[in-house]
Amino acid sequence: MNQIKQIQAHALHRGADQTSLLLDLILGIPNLPYARRLLASLTFPPSTFLCNKLLRAYSTSSVNFHLCISLFSSICRQRHSRPNLHSFTFAISACATSSSPLTGRALHALLFKFGFLLDAFVFTSLIHMYCKTGHLTLARKLFDEMYQPDIATWNSMITGYAKNGDLANARKLFEKIPVRNVISWTSMISGYSQNEMYEESIEMFMRMWEMGEVRPNEVTLTSILPACANVGAMELGEKIEAFARENNLLRNVFVGSALVEMYAKCGDIDRAMMVFREVGERTNVCSWNSMIMGLAVHGRWKDSLQLFDEMKERGITPVDITFTGVLMACTHGGLVEEGKRFFRSMENELLIPPKIQHYGCMVDLLGRAGHLNEAYDLVRKMPMEPDAAIWGALLGACSFHRNVELAEMAAEFLFKLEPWNPGNYVILANVYASAGWWDCVARVWRLMRGRKKRKEGGYSLIELGGKMHKFLVEDKSHPNFREIYEFLDEIYVMMGLVDVDSGGDFIDYGFN
Repeated sequence: MNQIKQIQAHALHRGADQTSLLLDLILGIPNLPYARRLLASLTFPPSTFLCNKLLRAYSTSSVNFHLCISLFSSICRQRHSRPNLHSFTFAISACATSSSPLTGRALHALLFKFGFLLDAFVFTSLIHMYCKTGHLTLARKLFDEMYQPDIATWNSMITGYAKNGDLANARKLFEKIPVRNVISWTSMISGYSQNEMYEESIEMFMRMWEMGEVRPNEVTLTSILPACANVGAMELGEKIEAFARENNLLRNVFVGSALVEMYAKCGDIDRAMMVFREVGERTNVCSWNSMIMGLAVHGRWKDSLQLFDEMKERGITPVDITFTGVLMACTHGGLVEEGKRFFRSMENELLIPPKIQHYGCMVDLLGRAGHLNEAYDLVRKMPMEPDAAIWGALLGACSFHRNVELAEMAAEFLFKLEPWNPGNYVILANVYASAGWWDCVARVWRLMRGRKKRKEGGYSLIELGGKMHKFLVEDKSHPNFREIYEFLDEIYVMMGLVDVDSGGDFIDYGFN
């Protein structure tokens, strides 16, 4: 700033107009308040060109939303200049960033007044703004009014539907789009994944991959890897890693972090650590969190806590999610006192207020160690309402340690919070059974039947050739179920479970 002030002083002394150069230098720092004062100090009204430079800087941050709109309004009030397309675009972007639909609609009206609504770029900016503020009906109305929307407009509408959870309309538009690019595909893949429709996300990614219309980029890989992690599609994850290596995409910190999380969740914690170490200095706090959490979940609590120490030694500041992994590591290691110390240090040393997931970890830690009364006291003193995960952790601990009184209390809360979940009834019945209270067991089962609660059957997801196949017990919904069961018979013979020579019967699967 000192050098910039020297240039400004020299320009004033010589009477030279260096406003544009000075503004570029100030915005490069950036120092937005000084840039605004520079324009206000001019003896003549600043041109639209100069105002647009500052508008652009303001538009990227919701913090500066009001300053952006104020500057835009001042341009509208000037006699010798008027806002142009760029001015409107930056102001609309600010509305989208700050989620301010009312100001956006006012800008929409001004666009109509100034006659700029025929511009496709402005149309796309408005659609993007309405989508980001959740006004999909207005966005779609604009989209349908366009004569020939370009691919950017199609993508804005598809992304808007996907991010707002309307995947059905997003898919309809996606299938109608004349030409798709990587943004079109990534919007659908990301939309499915973020809305926990992981199988659909993988199906869309495989379709893109097999069709070969476009090549995945860093954002595509970062979007699909969480879906692979959540359904255990490690075979596809390995192919994605190979693709990332071949195309030098592993250098991207988000791709590396997503790969670490995918391998950790799929059970290959050593492979996760290998990728984590390979990413090396490019790791961010997300990578460290994924690795600390992955080690903790896999019971390698010593390695998890050592990695936490290494993280602090490297000067990386832990965040709230970091402590979720640390507390889970303490739970697996039975480190009650260490867990308490970490829990206290969050707020006392790092000024991180514990969230509900941290209280859940502490209840689980205390409960598994048999400190049930202390766990219950912690639940009662929580600054927020306990959720089903908190009471579920306490109920699970009561089941393990056969504490009927606290189990009944936890179950009552769970029946209200999760009336649809029959598992809570089953756990409470098991607690009564372990205490020999058979009348209470019968009462819980009658209550469960009276409320028509039925435990859903478990299912398995099996990955084959990059596709996920879902199976339930004695399932016949798969198109190849006959071949599957015939092969299963062959396995039974090889294992000696069926003696063909002695006339042993195969299992009757009820095909007829």
